[in-house]
Amino acid sequence: MSRVNGSSPQEFILLGFSDRPWLELPLFVVFLVSYILTIFGNMAIILVSRLDAKLHTPMYFFLTNLSLLDLCYTTSTVPQMLINIRSTRKVISYSGCVAQLFIFLALGCTECFLLGVMSFDRFVAICRPLHYSVIMHQRLCLQLAAACWISGFSNSVLQSTWTLQMPRCGHKEVDHFFCEVPALLKLSCVDTTANEAELFFISVLFLLIPLILILISYAFIVQAVLRIRSAEGRRKAFGTCGSHLIVVTLFYGTAIYMYLQPPSPASKDRGKMVSLFYGIITPMLNPLIYTLRNKEVKGAFRRLIARVLSIKK
Repeated sequence: MSRVNGSSPQEFILLGFSDRPWLELPLFVVFLVSYILTIFGNMAIILVSRLDAKLHTPMYFFLTNLSLLDLCYTTSTVPQMLINIRSTRKVISYSGCVAQLFIFLALGCTECFLLGVMSFDRFVAICRPLHYSVIMHQRLCLQLAAACWISGFSNSVLQSTWTLQMPRCGHKEVDHFFCEVPALLKLSCVDTTANEAELFFISVLFLLIPLILILISYAFIVQAVLRIRSAEGRRKAFGTCGSHLIVVTLFYGTAIYMYLQPPSPASKDRGKMVSLFYGIITPMLNPLIYTLRNKEVKGAFRRLIARVLSIKK
């Protein structure tokens, strides 16, 4: 990257809520507890999905991808945030900021498409149950998952490069907890209108289009479920989709608020809190949502615990 006019300093200062020091201890506790729960919750889902043969289905294959993504997603930002909150020098190296920006953006974009793929899986399972195993075969599942990851990382390469090439004229105070595109664009000393329009267009592509496809899928799912005569069958069908819908609402709702609303000084602190929600809280809640609402996962956990206990005996 070009270092003309001090556009690429050796380090950035992450301001976060440094103007409100009384918030630092509560935030440290919240971030630490959320991170620990995220690690254990998502690792548990990955392990149980791989070790229990009954969960070797497309739905749990994609759920494993989501859990792996959430593990990496939070690990790219939270450890550095915890260090900075308890430190007097709230800094991150230039290379650390580049890595954080690239990974966070790549995984966020990947999740956008992955949630869309998971809704397609539910659509096929409920609307085409007799053809489910034929349509959602292993090769297609691998191709869909690979497409999500490749699309996310490809977009991150482009957006990260465009953002980091903007001249900053020595500005290095990032008004955020971590390196994210909107916060870094504010450091630029040139007009960023074109970059903001570019970011808006890409956000529409990665947020609104998958969300519209998800909503269309669920419109067909609701129609199919309402045609089921058995109350138990309807309850089971809605149960398998309810968890996914909650996750979709939490992730897309906060991401759309952050990336598709016009920039406003009044929304600065709200933007920070929203970023923390989809970057930390949502990955923590995902395992809880999928386990508390899913009898298959809870049954798999019980079988795994019983197996471990029997080995110890």
